[in-house]
Amino acid sequence: QVQLVESGGGLVQAGGSLRLSCVASGFLFSRYNVGWFRQAPGKEREIVASIAWFGGATHYADGVKGRATISRDNPKLTLTLQMDRLQPEDTGVYYCAANGHGGLTGAFDYWGQGTQVTVSS
Repeated sequence: QVQLVESGGGLVQAGGSLRLSCVASGFLFSRYNVGWFRQAPGKEREIVASIAWFGGATHYADGVKGRATISRDNPKLTLTLQMDRLQPEDTGVYYCAANGHGGLTGAFDYWGQGTQVTVSS
């Protein structure tokens, strides 16, 4: 079955960095656009960054541009998000997701369970 398993979350001080990873299985990862979303307490889930199936196109939310880098390793079925200069507003549950036809900002079909990121001030 389809699985997306995130790791790398945790507690970090403001100004610090985190590297989130997501390992995929059960679908043709190399043909899917993939991305990271987050949901803060009391807020709707929002996209953080996404990357096209071929890796040549990316999308970043305005609030993370210049601080986040998304990358993928298709042979290793892995998606990574490097976040630097973290701020308390980056706190939330971070989800890995994949879509086959939704582009970089459309609907995503598969979702992971999420990993908690907490940034302390």
